[in-house]
Amino acid sequence: MTPELRRSFVAATQTRTVPLHDQIDGAIQDLLASCPDPTRLSADERRGIIARYAAVLEGNFIYWMTAAQLASASAEAHAIIRDNLLEEVRDNHPGMLRRFALAAHAIPTDTDVLAVHRNLQNVRLFVGRLSGVKIVLMMAFFEGWITRFMPYLAELARRQGSTEQEYTDVHGVCDVVHTQELFRALDAEMALAPAPLPPATQLLEGVGLLRTLIENIVHFSGGVGSDRLSGARTT
Repeated sequence: MTPELRRSFVAATQTRTVPLHDQIDGAIQDLLASCPDPTRLSADERRGIIARYAAVLEGNFIYWMTAAQLASASAEAHAIIRDNLLEEVRDNHPGMLRRFALAAHAIPTDTDVLAVHRNLQNVRLFVGRLSGVKIVLMMAFFEGWITRFMPYLAELARRQGSTEQEYTDVHGVCDVVHTQELFRALDAEMALAPAPLPPATQLLEGVGLLRTLIENIVHFSGGVGSDRLSGARTT
């Protein structure tokens, strides 16, 4: 492929990613707008949101980003995701999150883990299919949501009496860059994907599953986690 043709092809690919970017931005805005007012939450409700967030993020974020690395085909995506993973591991981001949850008296319990179990498993099953474009798109959405969720999460912790803000301070900044870089990775992956690309509804499959999981983190009302885990029917 000549340089001129390559530039033309990349430009066309980037044009295709704009609607996806817009849909993801809209989904993030909807999620943030749906978050309950921290001033109206009880201490137990605040603790639950932080704990469910930690239950999902601490043991899964690096796993999902590693899947994106394994599934991606482009050298650019590999380099971008590798840098992301290097930062996560080198700076011990799971440890940051654990300290954050501990200081807010929100270490996940069995109840918190069960509360997100079903929707978490749905995301894991999706990630296990190793669809490069779809996973990179999901992780771009995730990074974008995380960075914009950090002020809210920090406020919940503050109201729990915590002064430990390293996790929220770091991710409120670094994930802005990570989001931008993952959209660059998405451009590169879409440029290599076989034509024609699936419709947006299919490409956003992982985003939809992860959005449901995030709603579960923020809005879980209790009483269904163990039923879903065991397969028992609820009435």
